Amino acid sequence: PKTKAIIPVHLFGQCANMEAVLEVAKAHNLFVIEDTAQAIGADYTFADGITKKAGTMGDIGTTSFFPSKNLGCYGDGGAIFTNNDDLAHKLRGIINHGMINKRYYHDIVGVNSRLDSIQAAVLRIKLPHLDTYCSARLKVAEYYNNAFASTDKLITPITSSFTSHVFHQYTLVLNGVDRAALQKHLSDKNIASAIYYPVPLHNQKAYTDSRYNEADFTITNELCKTVVSLPIHTEFEEDQLQYITEAVLSFVNS
Repeated sequence: PKTKAIIPVHLFGQCANMEAVLEVAKAHNLFVIEDTAQAIGADYTFADGITKKAGTMGDIGTTSFFPSKNLGCYGDGGAIFTNNDDLAHKLRGIINHGMINKRYYHDIVGVNSRLDSIQAAVLRIKLPHLDTYCSARLKVAEYYNNAFASTDKLITPITSSFTSHVFHQYTLVLNGVDRAALQKHLSDKNIASAIYYPVPLHNQKAYTDSRYNEADFTITNELCKTVVSLPIHTEFEEDQLQYITEAVLSFVNS
């Protein structure tokens, strides 16, 4: 009864199952706030054939413009999207020190989250290229997928039928592979790798709750122990991808 909103996270580059999320939200009169930081540019197709962009399906959509994102600025930045005029008006006040109706009159406690003009200028130039950036990332992911198809020790990303994938991250699930040893092997060859994410939400101190039961999170806990992400960006040359995939395969097949 205390639940106010559902926050689906479009992780790694593809949309969450928004049709199911929206049905639950409608049944219980809940707000839906999309976290689109890793999936800006992705499409979601509903059962009736209607297609919408990530971040446009809930009451509110959010995204990050951190430089490493698919649409990144030169520093820190982000955006909030909504089709609700009343929400938009209040949100503009919240991000401007709580001044909702009149300058220097603080209706609520707010924050300073105004996007500076330099970041906006960078984004204005980059936005028309977003689809190109996403396509380039998809090509990298396809190269990885094809290279790793020869082994059952690497489970490659699966794109759900209802969404496109813009591959903010390329994340593998390791099957019987020593992750720490693999990462050291890659590091020795000057290849970066990362774990997204090592500590699940229910084990974060900020979200500690006595109602949580470890037995309810068996899949989550297993994935936190077995996932690893490889480099992915828009400027790869084929010889670089070959170097990375050969390094990974030489380890898992040894």
